[in-house]
Amino acid sequence: MIWYILIIGILLPQSLAHPGFFTSIGQMTDLIHTEKDLVTSLKDYIKAEEDKLEQIKKWAEKLDRLTSTATKDPEGFVGHPVNAFKLMKRLNTEWSELENLVLKDMSDGFISNLTIQRQYFPNDEDQVGAAKALLRLQDTYNLDTDTISKGNLPGVKHKSFLTAEDCFELGKVAYTEADYYHTELWMEQALRQLDEGEISTIDKVSVLDYLSYAVYQQGDLDKALLLTKKLLELDPEHQRANGNLKYFEYIMAKEKDVNKSASDDQSDQKTTPKKKGVAVDYLPERQKYEMLCRGEGIKMTPRRQKKLFCRYHDGNRNPKFILAPAKQEDEWDKPRIIRFHDIISDAEIEIVKDLAKPRLRRATISNPITGDLETVHYRISKSAWLSGYENPVVSRINMRIQDLTGLDVSTAEELQVANYGVGGQYEPHFDFARKDEPDAFKELGTGNRIATWLFYMSDVSAGGATVFPEVGASVWPKKGTAVFWYNLFASGEGDYSTRHAACPVLVGNKWVSNKWLHERGQEFRRPCTFVRIGMTNRLPFFSYCCTLMCLIYTFPSLNFQEFTID
Repeated sequence: MIWYILIIGILLPQSLAHPGFFTSIGQMTDLIHTEKDLVTSLKDYIKAEEDKLEQIKKWAEKLDRLTSTATKDPEGFVGHPVNAFKLMKRLNTEWSELENLVLKDMSDGFISNLTIQRQYFPNDEDQVGAAKALLRLQDTYNLDTDTISKGNLPGVKHKSFLTAEDCFELGKVAYTEADYYHTELWMEQALRQLDEGEISTIDKVSVLDYLSYAVYQQGDLDKALLLTKKLLELDPEHQRANGNLKYFEYIMAKEKDVNKSASDDQSDQKTTPKKKGVAVDYLPERQKYEMLCRGEGIKMTPRRQKKLFCRYHDGNRNPKFILAPAKQEDEWDKPRIIRFHDIISDAEIEIVKDLAKPRLRRATISNPITGDLETVHYRISKSAWLSGYENPVVSRINMRIQDLTGLDVSTAEELQVANYGVGGQYEPHFDFARKDEPDAFKELGTGNRIATWLFYMSDVSAGGATVFPEVGASVWPKKGTAVFWYNLFASGEGDYSTRHAACPVLVGNKWVSNKWLHERGQEFRRPCTFVRIGMTNRLPFFSYCCTLMCLIYTFPSLNFQEFTID
């Protein structure tokens, strides 16, 4: 029975914990209040300890005066019957009371509160996730370690800095991931801060131990040997460093022998370090994506820019927008991306956020092979889904999207609300299902995602743009606005130029909500068309085929028989 209770006590905090704090800045704010509560509890504990010590101190001072007088004339002192009685009383009763006071544990309240709150603390996954976010921001926005360490980031309101110990921890996280490039950068930063005289709980020996090995793993043997010798100057008995020194010297001697046996030209060439840098990436457009996140590489020419306009939009004479038309701005031409200004109010935003916050869960993607929902490292955010029937504000927002786009929202997915975390991002992806994902939205029965509507529900101090690497477009968050684009051509084919990404949030808190509109219900709102391909003599055939294709897309349950064209 005792073991059962112990096991439950150990497992309960973990079961109640909320992992993934690092994926949502909105939920991280709750931790601030938690920590504030703990600080208040800690100060109460300190005050209780101080009161306790003050009582003990007063008692000690009183007895010090008393015993000083008594020891001068012990017989005369106890000869007084009152003094004799009080001596008996003190030693028999009062010293026991003092003992109880000294043994009294004033920390019970604080420890109890800490134990309760610990159930909701971040875990190792959160700490590692936040560390990786800093490394991601470092790469995406071309930041050096000193800039990050000193907190010199654009748009910051509350400047903070990293200690040598913090830099060391970042290096260790990179080391654990076999990311020796970032290990070297952050261990060097930690070493610099220690060399500048920063007092820290870590020592140079520990830093040099990681640094020398990270450098060696990147192929710079000369630097690795130099760092190892520096380590041994500080700690001559360091077992691993002594072993590494012998190994490095052996490798270098072997290389010299190879050079000597080579031709004269080759022998004159010095061995150059083979720096790995950032590991080979799985994302082919990584460079374009990160450049666009920094506001670089945008491909909008002045000639094309002249064709982009701002206008008032009445939703095709929709009564709701005739007297108060919506403000439209062309953000891009191909694909056409339109921004609607002042399209959602601050009050509506707060209601949507309040509805979503309790439901925020780590955002997932649909596995293209299994169809299962799963979390991935390239999508760092939390999301929640809101239905129109839950709240009139959500219903009103849905109808606004329908009125302005002309598309039926009855077959659309629920309003998805997302809050990005530390370095929160969603790497390049398509909203629509490709040909190799025929079952992506099969369960919904509403066809493919024809269009995307994206609300920006917060301003972002730095970073957080929506970028389209295929066409070199960047759209920056602006609170109260929304952007809209079609994912499919009118023929029903996917528009691959809509591949887009949410850039990492460098500074600030990014809230968005989006509505994915589907094909079903749009048959007469956005009719299928054929694509002219230059074969005018076969135009009726292509028109017929396109019509048939649209019918198949629209009514997949119908049984189309074989047909012939006369």
